[in-house]
Amino acid sequence: MTTDNDRVAAFHLLEKGTLVPFRVVKEELTAGPDDGEFAVRIELVMDGEEECEPADVAAWGALGFMYVLAGLSFHDARPRGASELEYKARDDFRVSDFLERLRFERGELHFYADYVRGRRMKTEITVRSQGTVKLETFGRGKSAVRWLARLQGKKTLAAVQRSEGEA
Repeated sequence: MTTDNDRVAAFHLLEKGTLVPFRVVKEELTAGPDDGEFAVRIELVMDGEEECEPADVAAWGALGFMYVLAGLSFHDARPRGASELEYKARDDFRVSDFLERLRFERGELHFYADYVRGRRMKTEITVRSQGTVKLETFGRGKSAVRWLARLQGKKTLAAVQRSEGEA
């Protein structure tokens, strides 16, 4: 059950998280057991304006940015195997889902979600104090690349080329 306080907290995190400026520094694909099971690792930097250092952006935006990425992962995730029993197509990522999986270790914020209410998230997010971010997904295809593109306002769909003879 989601309360009004939960919604207010979620909106606050979403608002902060969507305001975080960032740029992709490195994108890496690692092969898995089959074509769809590869891992994606993306290194980012919270790239603020000239007078705003990445560490300053991390200070006000780290939690929100992580929540937004985790929420995109949740909403994009589908069941796999036995997890289908728990899966509900209409479900929301909750602040409690986020907080249960959040930890602070060695000066870094870490979020990791395997399965959440039947959704195979397989997503790990690390935010370091200097404003760098590592986003990793496992067996999710290139979905993390699409989440980041959405956050930057980029279109992720391309027009389909018509072959000769089509009207």
